[in-house]
Amino acid sequence: MAGEMITWTTNGEQVPGFLSTPDETPAPAVIVLQEWWGLEPHIKDVAGRFAAAGYVALAPDLYHGKLVDEPDEARKLAMELDHPRAIAEIESAGRYLLSRDDVRGDRVGIIGFCMGGGLVLKVASETDIAGAAIVFYGRNPDPIEQVGEIDCSLLGIYGGADQGIPPSEVERLREALEKAGKRDFELHIYPDAPHAFFNDRRQSYRREESNDAWERTLHFFRKNLG
Repeated sequence: MAGEMITWTTNGEQVPGFLSTPDETPAPAVIVLQEWWGLEPHIKDVAGRFAAAGYVALAPDLYHGKLVDEPDEARKLAMELDHPRAIAEIESAGRYLLSRDDVRGDRVGIIGFCMGGGLVLKVASETDIAGAAIVFYGRNPDPIEQVGEIDCSLLGIYGGADQGIPPSEVERLREALEKAGKRDFELHIYPDAPHAFFNDRRQSYRREESNDAWERTLHFFRKNLG
C-alpha cells in the first residue's frame, strides 16, 4: 500500500485520491476506481500493486472521505453518488496524471471494481482520457447503447456465479459492443467465481481466479499503454 493521499483541483474544488508511483519514471498512468465501500485499503493496495508493476496509479476518493463496511451503508452511498460529478472527477484525475512529469503517454488506463467497474464503462463512453479500460464485474450502463461510444480497448472480467452481474448481463454487453461495430474488446468469465472475487479482504475472494485476472490485467495494459 505504498503511496500517499493527495488532492487536485476540478471545477474549483479539491478532489482527494491515493497516489502510488513506481521507482522508474516516466511511466504510463492508471486510474483505479473503488467498489461501493469507498476508498478502502484494498483499492489502495491495488494502486500500490500497479506502481510495483511500473505504473503511476491514482485512486480518486469518489466519496470524499466516507468509508463504510456494511452492505446497506455501501448501497446507500452508491445510490447517493452524483454520477456526472464522479465522472467529471475521474476525468480530471486523468488530466492531472497526464500533466505530471513522471507520466508518459497521452491517455491513461482506467480500471474499476463493482461500482467502479460500471463507472469505467461510463467514463470510457463519455470522455476521451482512456487509452485502455478494464471492468471488473461492473454493472452495464443504462441505456446500454452508450457503450457504442467507447473508443479505446476494453477488457471485461466477470464471475460466472455472480448473482448481481450474471453472465446474461455480460452477453448483453457483448451484443451491444458487436452491434456498435466494436472489435477491440474481450469479455472473460470465470465460471465458478462470485461477485468481488478479486477483493482479498472479503469472503468472496478466490485466489486462483484473482491471480489469473491480475495477469490478464497487466498483459492488457502493457499491450495498450506500454
